[in-house]
Amino acid sequence: MIYIHIPFCKQKCSYCNFHFSTSLNFKDEMLRAMKTEIQLRKDELQNRSLKSLYFGGGTPSILSVDEINSLIDEVLHHFSFEKDIEITLEANPDDLDKNFLKQLAGTPVNRLSIGTQSFFEEDLKLMNRAHTASEAEGSIKRAQDFGFENLSIDLIYGSPTSNLEIWKENLHKTIALEVPHISSYALTVEPKTALDNWISKGKVKSPKEEEQNREFYYLSDFLKDHGFEHYEVSNFAKPGFYSRHNSSYWKYQEYLGIGPSAHSYNGFDVRSWNVANNQQYIKKLNTKLLAKEEEILSKEDQFNEMIMIGLRTIWGVDLNSLKNKFDDRFLEYFQNEIRQKVEEGILVIENNHLKIPEKHWFMADGIASDLFMV
Repeated sequence: MIYIHIPFCKQKCSYCNFHFSTSLNFKDEMLRAMKTEIQLRKDELQNRSLKSLYFGGGTPSILSVDEINSLIDEVLHHFSFEKDIEITLEANPDDLDKNFLKQLAGTPVNRLSIGTQSFFEEDLKLMNRAHTASEAEGSIKRAQDFGFENLSIDLIYGSPTSNLEIWKENLHKTIALEVPHISSYALTVEPKTALDNWISKGKVKSPKEEEQNREFYYLSDFLKDHGFEHYEVSNFAKPGFYSRHNSSYWKYQEYLGIGPSAHSYNGFDVRSWNVANNQQYIKKLNTKLLAKEEEILSKEDQFNEMIMIGLRTIWGVDLNSLKNKFDDRFLEYFQNEIRQKVEEGILVIENNHLKIPEKHWFMADGIASDLFMV
């Protein structure tokens, strides 16, 4: 699978610490550099028949449909697509007007991930989103009108401008819109973001973990009552609408990341990442050289990652895979570390898979980190 990072946005969200630029001055140069990177890295994936292609960012929908199509064509020139390939485009509601959607419907893109975040103006203003509440709802309806049934939306809970009642209304609106996939995250305060600055100066209240905990479990129960499967801590889907791309990450499969700051993984022991600087990325690719660094993952790194990722999903950690991949030193450590948590019910073993019961999923990362080998 391939991930393409589009490092441009109209404006910066108050909570975001992803790599992007609000200047489009070097967009053409960036797209040429990305095509060069695709060409240079065409032999890195073992499986050249792609199951998924994902445009993330940044804001991929800031590109024209012709520009999106040209990147798809470049990928297709060097790789083949499986017949049922999932091609996802992340999009902001304010970009999804009728003209854009009409053109996009004529491309191979067959899944949209819409950055809705909330259907309430107060939330959107705090987050400094470029769209309004009406645009949030209208973009989903328009996408459906143009034949995009495989839709995902992002929703953020635990905002200082929200509460449980507002959160309930957000979820009722989502159900009414018949969206089949939802990615939902607690509002987090990342260092050096506008939100971090506002909180430190007392302009905005800090999110409360107990409120976020309550809203997370309401979210899970509500969506399950409406036919959704809670298949990863932050992801919910109707049957048949799991994100194929993200599920591949969670199952430790190889992927290739194109664009500044994008990460890649060979499925075994090598992870690489591109420089998180647009000008450096373009300059390097102009000389036909890759703008990336890489690391060899130690056995400890591989073990910890397998634990962290697996315990965030309904699939859990495959104990047979763990046994086959790691020697007795890891297995003895692992058995000792999980024993008490299994006795306490914080962890369970089902069909030879180690899992966190869903009632403890809000604390999944902390539970997993307790098992890390250092």
